[in-house]
Amino acid sequence: MSTDSTASSTGAAVTEPGWDAILLAGFGGPEGPDDVMPFLRNVTRGRGIPEERLIEVSHHYQALGGSSPINAQNRALQAALQAELSSRAIDLPVLWGNRNWAPYMADTVRQAHADGQTRLLGLATSAYSCYSSCRQYREDFGLALQSTGLVGKVRIDKLRHYFDHPGFLTPVANAIRRGVVAAREAGIADGEIELVFTTHSIPDAMADSSGAPGVYSTGGAYVAQHLAGSALMAEDVKTTFGFEPHWQLAFQSRSGPPSMPWLEPDVNDVIAGLPALGRRAVIVIPIGFVSDHVEVVWDLDNEAAESAEKAGLFFYRVATPGTDPLFIAGLADLIEERLDPTRPVEALTNLSPTPNPCAPGCCRNLRAAKPTTAGSDSAKDWAGLDVPDGQLAASGIAGTG
Repeated sequence: MSTDSTASSTGAAVTEPGWDAILLAGFGGPEGPDDVMPFLRNVTRGRGIPEERLIEVSHHYQALGGSSPINAQNRALQAALQAELSSRAIDLPVLWGNRNWAPYMADTVRQAHADGQTRLLGLATSAYSCYSSCRQYREDFGLALQSTGLVGKVRIDKLRHYFDHPGFLTPVANAIRRGVVAAREAGIADGEIELVFTTHSIPDAMADSSGAPGVYSTGGAYVAQHLAGSALMAEDVKTTFGFEPHWQLAFQSRSGPPSMPWLEPDVNDVIAGLPALGRRAVIVIPIGFVSDHVEVVWDLDNEAAESAEKAGLFFYRVATPGTDPLFIAGLADLIEERLDPTRPVEALTNLSPTPNPCAPGCCRNLRAAKPTTAGSDSAKDWAGLDVPDGQLAASGIAGTG
């Protein structure tokens, strides 16, 4: 078990129990054709998504063999991170639990407790701020504790966002460089290349409420973080190749009803409009994603590639960080940063949160009803809606965004 030191009220150093394990928090995905529809119903439960839309999306999975690569990717990530921590003499097992498919978070937390692991450091497989990519993982932790009866017996602390950590962005920058080289080798002039950064579209309201209340304008922290990372990548191209690249941020994988405003423009619409701007090549960069799961492989390698072909464009899709050694090392650095409060925080922009609990009301769950009285152990309150993080921490649910 690791230890961490804090200062007591008298100023003397106090050593407190540290963390017993790392809890890798995943989205989950089907692992066989029979899993696809049950999985999609898990994902969309309570959201009013029509059955015909689920059937349409299921075809994407069936076209890829009836499964998602995400669980295999998370197993590889788990193993790689475990090896990296071991190489650094950090004696913490890496556990793994999902939101929507086995291994479910509650089962992982229950087994951790049985194994004597009562303080877990949660690492979400998402780098950004918004309800779905941050706060919902904290809700997953809280609901897992509630459903297993382990509130007050197990504590889960969430690691901070890492959208601008060098371990996350350096593999992306390296992959973009390879794309520029490929476009040049295809005879494309620098001024004819468009960098299109993509991320998952979310409802406008969810985007606007992302991050700490009152800090960000339209689009909230979610859009600001993506724009900041994309700008850094464009600057890297300028530094590496000596030209100012054309670039923009687009969105993909929308799943909501047409009546609900979601973040735009769609990546396929952007690609279709590039020839009119004088572009002959598009380099698509899924900067919003950690690994090459279905929404990357299908939406980009199939649909976006087809859009580029129709537009007569050279197409190059940049790889996600996945298990790139630089990314794995970066995650280990993030863990070490939390284990050692004297370690400098690594961030490439001024948008990163410090490793402190999220602000109350951060990335609110807009679908949920208003919580009941403070101190209630109703499901809504345990899910961490607008309850201050201090209360969540005292209840065994904590987070640092």
